[in-house]
Amino acid sequence: MLFQRNFLSLALAAGVLGLASCNKGAGDFGKTKSGIEYKVFKNEGGKYDSRDINADGDATYKDRIGKIMALHVEYRTGKDSVLFNSRKQQMGFPVRVPLDTVRKVQRGGLEEAISLLQPGDSAVFRFNVDTIFAKSFRQPVPPFMQKAGKTMTMFVKVDKIQTRDEAMADVQKMQGEQQKKMEAYAEQQLKKDDVVLQDYIKKNNLKAQKDASGVYYVVTQPGSGVKPKQGQIVSVKYKGTLLDGKVFDTSEKAPNNGKPIEFPIGVGQVIPGWDKAIPLLNKGSKATILIPSSLAYGQRGAGADIPADAVLRFDVELVDVKNAPPQPAGPSQADIQRQIEQMQQQQQQQGR
Repeated sequence: MLFQRNFLSLALAAGVLGLASCNKGAGDFGKTKSGIEYKVFKNEGGKYDSRDINADGDATYKDRIGKIMALHVEYRTGKDSVLFNSRKQQMGFPVRVPLDTVRKVQRGGLEEAISLLQPGDSAVFRFNVDTIFAKSFRQPVPPFMQKAGKTMTMFVKVDKIQTRDEAMADVQKMQGEQQKKMEAYAEQQLKKDDVVLQDYIKKNNLKAQKDASGVYYVVTQPGSGVKPKQGQIVSVKYKGTLLDGKVFDTSEKAPNNGKPIEFPIGVGQVIPGWDKAIPLLNKGSKATILIPSSLAYGQRGAGADIPADAVLRFDVELVDVKNAPPQPAGPSQADIQRQIEQMQQQQQQQGR
């Protein structure tokens, strides 16, 4: 999707860079009628001064409806852990948000907060966690967010507001630049990760093999079954840890509760490291897989548990390999013709 309408649903978080310093000593938070706490600052000649917000919202918002706002954003938990930073995790490129009609703005949600901002503004918004997930994400609060406190803070720096055509041109240019940056970054990071992995393998006395992709694997219990091929469905039990031993996910806990996960191999439904490593194993095998960050969650990381550029370890068991179910055939030309004739007959009967 070109423009991220619910830009937090894709990845919780944001980046204000420089705003934190102007936030100190800037007074108490204001509060909207819907309960959003805010501090908004306007750039006046390179100096940020507090800007008052009308209780009924920003009267100039109507002039921005239908346009696209480009902004840098950072989200933090109640315990001040950074969930997402657009400057770092989007290679310095801003998030883009379409500005909707006033009647569609969700009061108390992210949409209302964004509607208060003008070009050049910086802001800090503080939301009640239960409210923001109910209104903007329409889902329960994730457990890690519940543990981090009752609030979520969003730091914002508005870059610019554009027409859709202007934003489209910017995005197309950005995508090309971003792809080049990501490829260069991943290439350098893969080299760094390989040094880390070799050191880890040596310290833990692992007899690891290396795949051409950069994944290392250790078969701890050989299996006698087939190796999966692209498109086949695999069932895998797993435990994922950082190299310091911290567990970030396991099939032993909910929602799997000890059952293996199932997915088609080699079609991009899992991180690239899994698509590379699982086909190296025979059915019934148990193995340790060591995945460089560029084949895992890369520079973005994942939530609060997997930081940016994290090398990951997975202890896995390939429980089963099976062929994907046959896909239903599409309608034949004769079927389509019969449907057209039936529709024509119904239209003729209705016209009588």
